[in-house]
Amino acid sequence: MGLRDVVYAAYARTLVGSLDPTAIPRHVGVLVDGNRRWAKERGAGSDVGHQAGADNILNLLTWCEEVGVEVVTLWLLSTDNLSRPEAELRPLLGIIERLVDDLADSGHWRVQAVGALDLLPAGTAERLKGAKERTREVAGMTVNVAVGYGGRREIADAVRALLHEHASKGTSIEELAEMLTVEHIAEHLYTKGQPDPDLVIRTSGEQRLSGFLLWQSAHSEFYFCEAYWPDFRKVDFLRALRAYGERHRRFGA
Repeated sequence: MGLRDVVYAAYARTLVGSLDPTAIPRHVGVLVDGNRRWAKERGAGSDVGHQAGADNILNLLTWCEEVGVEVVTLWLLSTDNLSRPEAELRPLLGIIERLVDDLADSGHWRVQAVGALDLLPAGTAERLKGAKERTREVAGMTVNVAVGYGGRREIADAVRALLHEHASKGTSIEELAEMLTVEHIAEHLYTKGQPDPDLVIRTSGEQRLSGFLLWQSAHSEFYFCEAYWPDFRKVDFLRALRAYGERHRRFGA
């Protein structure tokens, strides 16, 4: 181990020691952004960047598990990304499929598909559904894999599901309008039954949500990191946790 590694390890231990164990987020959402720019700066193709990003996912999940995070949501592919050229989209989908299989085969985490699966190629949708089924009984941390995800689409799908449910019961539109609450819509989101994200992290220096967990992030704390996702390190994650722990959450005030 070189001097740089020794210093890094010591700094990581210092950061861990600075964390308030009572202020660890239950649910962390991550926009794994910057893979293509990371690859471009190295003169490589976008698929190289996407693979480097996928390789860093397992690191993140291990770090989350170490500190006691219960749910992690990873935004890997938006609905907008589905319109990318086939030459770029197909390799990316293949990387995501292999990643999801690896997560499921590890036996450590409960994998959930979060997104409009009907918009995805049939093979990709089946891999996501299979990973969910294989990990249904796993007692570990929940990992939401957001693929073909868009915040506006999620809310529209939730309202659509709510309307179908009440139509099947014979509820009239007037009756539904009278009884409708935010809780009714929340019960039909992709993440139904899960706590809302306490902390949302975005890499690559961009400071916007881009539609990520629009409904669920109403009271989330946000942490923006300059590093591209493939370069996101454990100390970056620990800094995000430290910043989260130092904030006073007002929940709408």
